[in-house]
Amino acid sequence: MTTLPVLYLIATAAGPTHHIDDGIQAAQADGWDVHLVLTPTAARWWKPRMAELEKVTGHPVVWEYRVPGQDVRGASSLPKADAIVMAPITTTSACKWAAGITDTVALGIPAEAVHMGVPVAVMPFWNEVLYAQPAVRQAVSLLEEQGVRVVFGPGEPHPPKSGRDKFFPWRLAFDAVRAA
Repeated sequence: MTTLPVLYLIATAAGPTHHIDDGIQAAQADGWDVHLVLTPTAARWWKPRMAELEKVTGHPVVWEYRVPGQDVRGASSLPKADAIVMAPITTTSACKWAAGITDTVALGIPAEAVHMGVPVAVMPFWNEVLYAQPAVRQAVSLLEEQGVRVVFGPGEPHPPKSGRDKFFPWRLAFDAVRAA
């Protein structure tokens, strides 16, 4: 029996997360065993259809830290990751992570993993006006200094109100962690 490499696909509350099932299927087609982690806001978006995500991955979706006595949906239910892709990542999540704020499981996992030698790639989905903020550019630099591969897809950052979330190029991020 061949065991597939484990990929944590972590998604924040950006437009392409509405199509995270496409990202999961693309990762699976690339030969990954995908475990999905969502930010709390992204989990609220998918709450009515969470069972669909669990069916397509074959695993529980994680969106909160496990607390004593809680069921296994917390981060402790995840197997060891061979790689992590955080896509899409918002400017908020990038800035929080770069500042060391890991108040969600979606930020805590990659913030630790990158310093434990796990390949981590992030793929932003944000507009050029937000990217013009000095704190956002600094966050990108700080993440890269830690060894995070920051991959901008074609046309990113995009002009305001023009992001093409349905056509998010998921495979670019998967290629970045494979190259590690």
